Amino acid sequence: MTNDSAPPITTIDESQVNTLYVWKIAFIAAMGGLLFGYDFMVIGGVTIFYEAYFDLVGQPSLLGLSVASAPIGCILGAIFSMFFADRFGRKTLLIWAAVLFAISAAGTAFAMSFTVFNLFRLIGGLGIGLAANLSPMYIAEISPASHRGRVVTANQFTIMVGIVVSQVVNLVIERYGARMPIVEGALTWNQTIGWRLMFGAELIPALLFFGLMFTVPRSPRWLIKQGRTEEARQVLTKIGGEDYAAKEVADISSTISSEEVGRTNLRELAEPRLVKIILLGILLAVTQQWSGLNSVFAYSHQIFGDAGIGVSGTMISLVLQGCTMLIFCVVAMFVVDTVGRKKLMLLGALGISITHFLIGLSFHRNSTGIMVVALFLVAIALYATTLAPVMWVLLSELFPNRIRGVALGISVVALWTAYLILTYTFPLMRESMGTANTFWLYAAFLFVAFLVMAVALPETKGKTLEQIERDLFK
Repeated sequence: MTNDSAPPITTIDESQVNTLYVWKIAFIAAMGGLLFGYDFMVIGGVTIFYEAYFDLVGQPSLLGLSVASAPIGCILGAIFSMFFADRFGRKTLLIWAAVLFAISAAGTAFAMSFTVFNLFRLIGGLGIGLAANLSPMYIAEISPASHRGRVVTANQFTIMVGIVVSQVVNLVIERYGARMPIVEGALTWNQTIGWRLMFGAELIPALLFFGLMFTVPRSPRWLIKQGRTEEARQVLTKIGGEDYAAKEVADISSTISSEEVGRTNLRELAEPRLVKIILLGILLAVTQQWSGLNSVFAYSHQIFGDAGIGVSGTMISLVLQGCTMLIFCVVAMFVVDTVGRKKLMLLGALGISITHFLIGLSFHRNSTGIMVVALFLVAIALYATTLAPVMWVLLSELFPNRIRGVALGISVVALWTAYLILTYTFPLMRESMGTANTFWLYAAFLFVAFLVMAVALPETKGKTLEQIERDLFK
């Protein structure tokens, strides 16, 4: 339901937008993405070390649990965000996320048992679940329409930075530990101490994120939803000037009725048009995860071991993966507002499907080594340009102002559920089906997703959030 008494604003002059201010806010909020990326990726470089410390060798179900404990937390964090993002606001919950990241980093580093390790990984997952939902949502809600694609993609850029940082930290610590003597019984320094430092290093950016989040404003769209219109006007004036602020306030207010101010009507989730958009959001989230790339990141040592690559070679390939993701995420920032969201999603789904088919073929024919690494880098380049950043842009755009927190939260819960299934089942599938068949299964899913998106996905580039809402719900 929208406010019919306030006519929509069809054109908003963005010529006076303070671009530096917008980017400053975006990059601070996107530090949640950096921590997401670090926490998300650090596990790929340490499994081989804590696997020995916690005696998980030959126990794929327990190894899968050690990787899946964070996604379980992600699901819980996304559920919490779903119900409380519209109540407490995006800024407040991002501050809470920073606290959770800090607790997880310290707790995991000092964990002496497998149970405690998983508990603190779950707490880190809570932080990821909050940040993954709220950082792109907050950035989209403060961004002018002409900037939004690039600015929201900055969140994915910082995720990639976090990934690269975690891989470099892992590599440096692993190289240092390789020169150290045996520490405890038959365990190496990396198997007893090194992996703890890899997790603990996250504490530094977590504390920085916590402090910087107090310097950014609240989301103007959230403020208007709470009836705090004057505060919203002040934020928007800082972003684009008084005329821009007046038109934005009027436009945003036109999508929120007086009955919806300060409250969220969950019954709207059953509205047929909204159900279709939520299902589309779930499809986008699941597609990003079941593209299979995150199983590569989480189980790099096992996959590259199958390809005949040793520990040091795998650590180097992890850094190459991270650098590839970072470079092509920058490419995405330049093309998302020109090429458009839909074309990029279709390119990613079809391109990665073909690449996974070739990866499976390589394993099937035992053509491993450098060939497999090259194919993975192609898949990662496609992923970083398309599915990884563009999905977050679309999820931050598709849902109406009045219920965005809940609707986006549903998609993020689906995303982390898909990730949990992916990371828990990969070692089991690898054992039972083989690596080749596992990647062929991912390829088949992506091809089906390509066909569905070709029919169902709308184009949102260049439109305000309110214009998108009117187009989808007219």
